[in-house]
Amino acid sequence: MQSGIYVALSSQMALERRLTTIADNMANVNTTGFRGTEVKFNQVLSNTDNKLNAKVAFVSQGNDYLSTENGELQNTGNLFDFAVKGDAWFGINTPAGLVLTRDGRFTMTDNGALVSVRGYPIVDAGGAPIQLDPSGGAPTVSSDGTITQNGRRAGQIGLYSADVSKGFLRFDNSGVLPTDPPQAVIDRSNVGVAQGYLENSNVNGMREMTELIEVSRAFENISTLTSSSEGTLTDAIKTLGGSQ
Repeated sequence: MQSGIYVALSSQMALERRLTTIADNMANVNTTGFRGTEVKFNQVLSNTDNKLNAKVAFVSQGNDYLSTENGELQNTGNLFDFAVKGDAWFGINTPAGLVLTRDGRFTMTDNGALVSVRGYPIVDAGGAPIQLDPSGGAPTVSSDGTITQNGRRAGQIGLYSADVSKGFLRFDNSGVLPTDPPQAVIDRSNVGVAQGYLENSNVNGMREMTELIEVSRAFENISTLTSSSEGTLTDAIKTLGGSQ
C-alpha cells in the first residue's frame, strides 16, 4: 500500500486548515481587540502490518488556539474607550451567553446602559448589566474597573478569564465563546482597565503574509510529490501487468 500518498494527503489537510486560519487573521489585522488564531499540528503514528513493523507518521488536522500576545494600545482620548491590561477579558451579555472580548469600544444608551459597539450590555463581575446615570455625563473608570459619575460610584466593569485551550467559538465584537465557563477576575494586580485606550489586533500582518507564502509553497510541493508518486505506481502496475 502506498502509505506515502496518505501521509501527503494528511499533510495537505493540515496545511489547508492553516491557510484558513491565516486568511481569517489577515482579514482581522485591523480589527480592534482581535486575537489571532494559531494551529498546533501533531503526528499520529500508525503501525503497518508488514515484516518490518514499520511506523508511518500521519499529520493530524491540528487544534486551533488563540495567540496570547497582547495587541498594541492606542490612545484615543475617548472616555468610552477601554482596553484590558493583562490576561483578561471584558464580558458582554449576548443571546449566546456570556461572551469574552477585548474590544473596548463602549457607549452609553439614552437610558444609561453601558453597551458594546454591537449593542450588547457590558457586565460586572457578577454578570449583571452595568447601568449608569444617563444625565451623569461621561464616567471616570479607575484601573480596577470601578466606575464613578459626579464623584459617586456607579458600578464596576467586570474582567473575566477562561481556559480557551479547551475550545472556543468566534463571536461578534472580536469576542470568543469559550467551552470553559468564564470566571470573574478579582483582586489580581496584574490585570486592569485603561480608560481612553483601545487594543489593536495582535495579528502581525507581515508575519502572516510570510507564513501564507510558505504554507502555499508547501501545499504545492506536496501536490507535485503526490502526482509523481501516483505516476510511479501507475507505471509499476503497467510493467507488472505486461510481464505476466
